[in-house]
Amino acid sequence: MESIRNIAIIAHVDHGKTTLVDKIMYHCQLFRDNENTGDLILDNNDLERERGITITSKNVSVVYKGTKINIIDTPGHADFGGEVERVLNMADGVCLLVDAFEGPMPQTRFVLQKALDLGLKPCVVINKVDKENCTPEEVHEKVFDLMFELGAEEWQLDFPTVYGSAKNNWMSDHWENVTDNVEALLDMVIENVPAPKVSEGTPQMLITSLDFSAFTGRIAIGRLERGVLKEGMPISLVKRDGTTTKSRIKELHTFEGLGRKKVQEVIAGDICAIIGVEGFEIGDTIADFENPEALKSIAIDEPTMSMLFTINDSPFFGKEGKFVTSRHIRERLTKELEKNLAMKMGETDSADKFMVFGRGVLHLSVLIETMRREGYELQIGQPQVIIKEIDGKKCEPIEELTIDLPENLSGRAVEFVTMRKGEMLSMETKGERMIVKFNIPSRGIIGLRNQLLTATAGEAIMAHRFIGYEPYKGEIAGRNKGSLISMEKGKAIPYSIDKLQDRGKFFVEPNTEIYEGQVIGENSRADDMCVNVTKEKKQSNVRSSGNDEKARIIPPIIFSLEEALEYIQKDEYVEVTPKSIRLRKIYLTETDRKRFKI
Repeated sequence: MESIRNIAIIAHVDHGKTTLVDKIMYHCQLFRDNENTGDLILDNNDLERERGITITSKNVSVVYKGTKINIIDTPGHADFGGEVERVLNMADGVCLLVDAFEGPMPQTRFVLQKALDLGLKPCVVINKVDKENCTPEEVHEKVFDLMFELGAEEWQLDFPTVYGSAKNNWMSDHWENVTDNVEALLDMVIENVPAPKVSEGTPQMLITSLDFSAFTGRIAIGRLERGVLKEGMPISLVKRDGTTTKSRIKELHTFEGLGRKKVQEVIAGDICAIIGVEGFEIGDTIADFENPEALKSIAIDEPTMSMLFTINDSPFFGKEGKFVTSRHIRERLTKELEKNLAMKMGETDSADKFMVFGRGVLHLSVLIETMRREGYELQIGQPQVIIKEIDGKKCEPIEELTIDLPENLSGRAVEFVTMRKGEMLSMETKGERMIVKFNIPSRGIIGLRNQLLTATAGEAIMAHRFIGYEPYKGEIAGRNKGSLISMEKGKAIPYSIDKLQDRGKFFVEPNTEIYEGQVIGENSRADDMCVNVTKEKKQSNVRSSGNDEKARIIPPIIFSLEEALEYIQKDEYVEVTPKSIRLRKIYLTETDRKRFKI
C-alpha cells in the first residue's frame, strides 16, 4: 500500500485556501506544461467564479515523493459551515491558513474548533507574508493562544508552522527566507500529518459527500475507515436511524488529480467514490454484508434563519422561467436537502408555500441564485431568525461580529450596531484601520452590510459567526422609509418618473414593464405611497415657451439578490425569475392591503 495522507485546508474567507491548492497542484505537475488552467481551479461553478468565494467543498489528490495526498478545499464563510463540518471526517489533519496581516478571524476560530474537537492534527500556514505591515511572529503567537483557548491538547499545541505567500508560489520555515516553491509545506504535511489509522475488521465507510452523474445516478463519497471494498461486492447500507438495506457496489473510483480513476479495490484510509448504491444519504454507513456495524453519524449545527419560498403568482408569472409550479419547487428543494446538510425544509398550511431553514442570508441566497439560473421562478418572503423557548424564556440567536474599517469611520459603525442592539466587546487599531468586535442578535445583522458599506464608502469588511442562544433583546427598528408602489400595470414612462423624483428614489429603469402592487421605489417618508408612473404627457397643440424641459432622471438603484432580501419588509416578497429580481407587496391591490393588514 502506498502511503496516504488526508488533509483538509481550513481558514477564514479570502485567506488564500483555493490559491494554495492551485500551487500544490502545479508543483506536483498535475497539468502538462502547455495547459493553461488559470487560477482558482477548484472554484469551478459560475457562482463561485463570479463571487470569488468557495461554496462547496471539493477533493483533489496529488502525489508527492511517493505519498498520495488527498486535499479537501473548504469554504470560509460561516454560512457554509455545514460543508466544513461534513468533510472534516475524511481528514486526519488540517492545514490552518492564517493571513499574516489580519491574524485569526472569527471563521478561523469556528473551523479550528471543529477540527480540534475531532482530534485532528493541525499544521499552520501563515500566508500573505508579502503584505505591507504584516506581523508573522505576532500572528503565530495569536494562533497558539487561540488553540489554547479552544482547549487543544498538548500534541495539538505542538504544531509545525510554515510561512510564505501562496500567490507568489513560495513557502519556507521562516518568513524572511524566500524560496521558489511550496515544498516546505508538502514536507510538513508528510512529516506531521499521521497516516490514516487502520483497524482490522469488516469494511466500514461513512458517506460524507455525494455527487450526481446523469449516467450512473447518485455517487457516494467518503473515506474507508477499515477493511477492503471490491468492485461487485455485496454490502449493507446502514441508515442514520439504524435500519439496514442490502446493496451491491457496481463501480469503485479513487481520486486522482482533479478527476477520478476506476479501480478494482480500495484499501482502508483512502477516499473513494462508490457507484451503484441507491437510497443513501450523507451520514449513512456502508458496512459488511453479513454483520453490518454503523459508524457515528455527522453532527451538524442547527440552522438559525428561515425564509418562505412560494410560487410566483405575480401578473408576470411564467414569462421567463421554465419551472413555475409548486411541484417543481418542492422537488428542487428536496434534491437540495440531500447534499446541503445545514439546510432544512418545513411544510406550511398551504401547499405552495415552503419554509426553508439555513445558516444565513448568503447560504439561502446561493440556493435561490442557483435555482434562478436553472430556470425556476419563485417568490421569497422576508428572512426571519429562529426564536426558541429555553427554560420558559424567549431566546434568539446571537452572533459575534467583527468589522474592519478605516479608523476615522469607526464611530459610524459603532452607532449602527448599537442601534441594532449590539454590544461592543473590543476595539484595536491595525495600521490605519480599526477592528471592532461586537455581540449582536442575528436579526440585527440582516440589512446591516448595506448600511455599513454606504456609510464607509465601501471600505468596511464584515465577518460574523454564530455563538449561541440568549434571551430576546427586544424590538429592533426596521427600515424607516416606506415604499413607492405602482398603481397601474404598464410601462414606466420617463415623464412620470421625472415628475415624481421629489417623492423618493426609484428602483426601475424608464420603459420597464411594471404591474400594480410592485414596489418601484423608496418613499422619502415613513409610510407607503401609491404612485402612477404609467401616465404619459398630454399632447396638446397649445405651445408655450419654457414648458418642455428635458426629463433629467437619476439612475435607479439596482439591488443584488441579497440586498433585495435584506431590504424588504414583512408585507413584501422578492420575485425571482431567470432574468429579473422585482420587489412587490404580498397583496397587490390597495383595497386588499387595507383589508388584510399584515
